[in-house]
Amino acid sequence: MKTFIRFFFRTLRTVLGPVLLLKESLTRPEGVKRLEAAQAAVDQQCQSLTLYQFTTCPFCIKVRQEISRLSLNIERLDAQPEGDNRQALLQGGGQAKVPCLRITDANGRSQWLYDSEKIIAYLRGRFATA
Repeated sequence: MKTFIRFFFRTLRTVLGPVLLLKESLTRPEGVKRLEAAQAAVDQQCQSLTLYQFTTCPFCIKVRQEISRLSLNIERLDAQPEGDNRQALLQGGGQAKVPCLRITDANGRSQWLYDSEKIIAYLRGRFATA
C-alpha cells in the first residue's frame, strides 16, 4: 500500500508540476523599482539569505512570487533530491520541511525560518518600500 501511495503522489507531482511552474511564470508579479543605489543595498542584504525549496511546492512558489514582487536576489537551493542541500537543511534547521529561509547574521550564526506566511512577513517587514 505504501508503494502505491508513493507512486500515486509521484505521478501527481509529475503531471501537476509543469502546470504549477507555467502558472508561476505567467503570474510572476512585476518587481519593485528602486534607485540603483537602493537596489544595490538590498542586494547586499540578500547575500545573507538563502531559500531552501522544492521547485514545484505550492508554498515555495508563493514565497518565490513575493521574492519577485520585492525584487530580491535571494539564493535558492533545491532541497528535494537527496544531496548536500537537503543535508544542510536537515543539519541546520532540523527538518526537511520547505520553504525554509536561512538568515545568517554578521557573526555567521544562522536562523532557520520555516512556513511560507512567516517567511513572507519577514521579507515584507525587512524589504517592503513605503
